[in-house]
Amino acid sequence: MSHLAKILLYPIKSLDGVEVEAATVLPSGALQYDREFAIFDEQNRFVNGKRYAKIHLLRAEFSLEDRFVHLQIPGSNSPQVFHFDEERKRLEATLSDFFGFAVTLKQNTNMGFPDDTESPGATVISTATLIEVASWFPGVSVDEMRRRMRANIEIDGVPAFWEDRLFTAEGKTVSFQVGDVLFCGVNSCQRCLVPTRNSYLGAVYPNFQKIFVQKRQVTMPPWADASRFNHFYRLSVNTKVPTSEVGKTLQVGSKVQILPQ
Repeated sequence: MSHLAKILLYPIKSLDGVEVEAATVLPSGALQYDREFAIFDEQNRFVNGKRYAKIHLLRAEFSLEDRFVHLQIPGSNSPQVFHFDEERKRLEATLSDFFGFAVTLKQNTNMGFPDDTESPGATVISTATLIEVASWFPGVSVDEMRRRMRANIEIDGVPAFWEDRLFTAEGKTVSFQVGDVLFCGVNSCQRCLVPTRNSYLGAVYPNFQKIFVQKRQVTMPPWADASRFNHFYRLSVNTKVPTSEVGKTLQVGSKVQILPQ
């Protein structure tokens, strides 16, 4: 049976994720705590994995309800602990020292800071897809591919690229349900430079994008809408969530089903 196998949240955009058993849908359709914070430079630009490979060297663990982040800076003997609400200035100073320029940590409790602000719902991928894609790159484990793709919800009990069923012609959506939460699938997510890099060290995998594009094209499932692929460097699905779902809770183990369209 297709079911929700994992929920992954990324409290600070571009840093490590945290796996949870349940997550609440916010008014925007995003999941609570996901990308709630993001790091910005003095020009109000994101300090993220797309622009700074060095960010991969930071390790973070989160206590979501207690509002703490345990941040391991390269070269330090032990993690430093910061309270998000009470010690943000100290956290900003530590991050500024690490990057070598002044940064601030901004917060958005309604939507977070998703890449696709038009479709801020949870991003979706299947376990089988991660297994398949990891097999294209010798030395890259399934968990490492999971860390590179950074999807929010992972569906098991389905074949590889099952999530390509969750979008259709441009301007239309595909309705699907996870437990009692209704989602609208929008499009296949365009990938950036981040998946090409080792998620712990930032080192680039040789020819990652070229290999990915070639393999993605030849493994394209018959149920995928080819009109939505202007290129094949796409994986996972962006979603929207109707306002009727606000406040509902996603729960690991819940049944997943595509609704009649």
